[in-house]
Amino acid sequence: MVIKKLFSGSLALVYALTLMLPLTVFSAEETNSNYSNTKRIPLEDVQRFSNAIGEIKKYYVKPVDDKELFDNAIRGMLTGLDPHSSYLNEEEFKELQTSTSGEFGGLGIEVTMEEGVVKVITPLVDTPAFKAGIKSGDYIIKLGKESVQGLSLKDAVNLMRGKPGTTIELTILRKGVNKPLTFDLIREIIQIKSVKSKMLSEGYGYIRLTQFQALTGKDMIKAIEQLKQQAGGKLKGLVLDLRNNPGGLLDSAIQVSDAFLGNDKAGKQEMIVYTEGRLPGSKFTALANPGDVLDNAPIVVLINNGSASASEIVAGALKDNKRAIILGTKSFGKGSVQTVLPLDGKTGIKLTTALYYTPSGVSIQAKGIIPDIIVEEVDVPKNAVKKDTLAGFTEADLNGHLINKDNSENTESKNNQIQTGDLIHEDYQLYAALTVLEGMALANR
Repeated sequence: MVIKKLFSGSLALVYALTLMLPLTVFSAEETNSNYSNTKRIPLEDVQRFSNAIGEIKKYYVKPVDDKELFDNAIRGMLTGLDPHSSYLNEEEFKELQTSTSGEFGGLGIEVTMEEGVVKVITPLVDTPAFKAGIKSGDYIIKLGKESVQGLSLKDAVNLMRGKPGTTIELTILRKGVNKPLTFDLIREIIQIKSVKSKMLSEGYGYIRLTQFQALTGKDMIKAIEQLKQQAGGKLKGLVLDLRNNPGGLLDSAIQVSDAFLGNDKAGKQEMIVYTEGRLPGSKFTALANPGDVLDNAPIVVLINNGSASASEIVAGALKDNKRAIILGTKSFGKGSVQTVLPLDGKTGIKLTTALYYTPSGVSIQAKGIIPDIIVEEVDVPKNAVKKDTLAGFTEADLNGHLINKDNSENTESKNNQIQTGDLIHEDYQLYAALTVLEGMALANR
């Protein structure tokens, strides 16, 4: 049976959502053809495995079904490799092959297992988890009244799932906080809109990508064209916000990167990403096509530790090709690609088969993307910014300044100052990104 081949750089975890992003799927025929190149399993290891099953069946406190034993054995082999490899039972395998609609019920939180507890990779934007204040790097230690110790990731996720409108209490450990925090989250139907856009100030646009879905690249280009129209035909610069974006489809990450890249100074196509692995077809290089949707206007990319996988591909491509300044905090560091391999047509395994590399040859795995400019997420109280800090201080604030008889430009400038003044309190990292972007635009004149 040949299954449709899909390719994704997504985090490939079992989410606390019903969404399953598609991954590479190979047929059994493709994989079996390479089995002869692998060493045979030693007979003594097969015998040891058989003996263990026999002892369990004879002496375990209650009868155990053979299928359950074998499923658990396969699951144990895979979870022992890395956090992203897993066994897919019949239900999970079928769900993975089903196209997703982008709408699902859950908490809007992406998680993995670390040291026996559930670690938050990122809350998805505008979901119950995001609105409640769950943060990347939080550790979930209790779901309702049940401790997560001893639970598999799948079991923990199943506890988080439920009927929309129902409530679940999460108990969380957070770095820098001395005692556990509790959050009551209401499950709801979650609709993911992957592209959001707005004007920050005159001529400066803002695009936020919440996930990399099939249409994200096209939708982003449409949003940029709309921003260009609002700016009178051309943008002075763009902030591309990838914070708390857990990833998604590799093809989508390539399309987004390609929109801003083209040929280098020597006329060669700029590289976006390449992958390497042992599986046939896992060695892959993506190159940019000529053309830049921004006509080389400057870009600042925002990332944080919730930016993972496909987000890191985009940030790495734009950074290594010197197309953008990366600002924020270090990204998550998920630099591996998963492939779904069917076992019998009904079940399968999701296996890490390749690593991806940025154009400069750097593996992101467990390292992440280091920003060019590190700016932590901080809260700036409204009474903290004073004129003696020079924030918002201009020529017009000097005693005895010359009066400009044409007040139209001054009024527009004041309006933009008010916007920027609000931004420093609402989102300090975005404020910093806009400040850097304006400086880049001035330098390019």
